[in-house]
Amino acid sequence: MPSKVDHRERRELLADALTRLAATHGLAGVSLRQVAAEAGVSTGMVQHYFRTKDEMMTFALGMVADRIRARSEAEAAAATPRELVRGVLLQILPLDETRRLEGHVGLAFLAYAAVKPAIQEGLREGSAGMRGFIAGQLRAAGAHGIDTDLAAIGLMALVDGLGMQLLSRQFAEKDAIAALDAHLDLIFGGS
Repeated sequence: MPSKVDHRERRELLADALTRLAATHGLAGVSLRQVAAEAGVSTGMVQHYFRTKDEMMTFALGMVADRIRARSEAEAAAATPRELVRGVLLQILPLDETRRLEGHVGLAFLAYAAVKPAIQEGLREGSAGMRGFIAGQLRAAGAHGIDTDLAAIGLMALVDGLGMQLLSRQFAEKDAIAALDAHLDLIFGGS
């Protein structure tokens, strides 16, 4: 009896190979052949699951976002709005090897998206979802006197900047966390 193929698992195997290549070489020069070699499969298998490099990259970006979301949800039980926002933003900061890889991939995707409208749309959707979540938590916390949408944009920009600084080893992880906490205190009130 033939074994059943898990198509999602195969697509994730290929997307993981792409993310490893993106983290070390960027995305511009990555080919389907290189992804196949990294994943230990044939180029034909890559083409079976992804018609184009952009399709594979869009899937990989969604997979990374799903993993960040899953880690955040695992920590979210019975948390306050401030704790939820902090937890999500900490999952984005490159504070360990997994998140450093994701950070490098994120930078590679941003650079690639600058010239690829199809990729830009996926990034825009993810960003809008994150903004909505953060703004919703600010409203749930009773934030008064601030524009919650602008505050959410500011927090996302802060974490993006802190992430780039951490990836280039400009300062220590503890300092990035302290900077995030200081901004959260300004928005939510002292901890």
